[in-house]
Amino acid sequence: MDHILSLFVRSIFVDNMIFAFFLGMCSYLAVSKNVKTAIGLGIAVTFVLVVTLPVNYLLQTKVLDPLGIGYLSFILFIAVIAAIVQLVEMVVERFSPSLYASLGIFLPLIAVNCAIMGASLFMQQRITLGATDPKAITDIWDAISYALGSGIGWMLSIVGLAAIREKMAYSDVPAPLKGLGITFITVGLMAMAFMCFSGLNI
Repeated sequence: MDHILSLFVRSIFVDNMIFAFFLGMCSYLAVSKNVKTAIGLGIAVTFVLVVTLPVNYLLQTKVLDPLGIGYLSFILFIAVIAAIVQLVEMVVERFSPSLYASLGIFLPLIAVNCAIMGASLFMQQRITLGATDPKAITDIWDAISYALGSGIGWMLSIVGLAAIREKMAYSDVPAPLKGLGITFITVGLMAMAFMCFSGLNI
């Protein structure tokens, strides 16, 4: 239980997909203009991670590794992610047309969001770590914990940036820095703030 909690907390703060690895920056920058939209995309990304990582874990440990065909993992991971994203897209379109419209092209683009693929590849690496390693993923519950933490960390990042950008719309930003300029500076400062968690021994 302690290991699962450690994985969960580390994946939110220490190994944050945005601020530690800068994965998923495309949709992170494009959809972070509005808090409501950012929350919607964050929930969608978290859901996709929580479903795909355990499935990919089972594929890796129960199918690919026993058959000695681990080299196919990349293709299979992409197929699983694409299928789950298609399901999420249909559900959002059916139950929240306004969110579907506001997310636009970035909802189907979750399929190629490198944060999700990166999480699957990190999970694959962590399977090979020793059981005593705090980053190790040893069973499906570890995979679920890591997926949930990674998704919450990504959502926390995008919602935080969206809240700041909404406030900055009323700020006196120098003309040369308006738009992406001040956004990149803000992301850099947020990443520096998250670096304070890197020394945590959880």
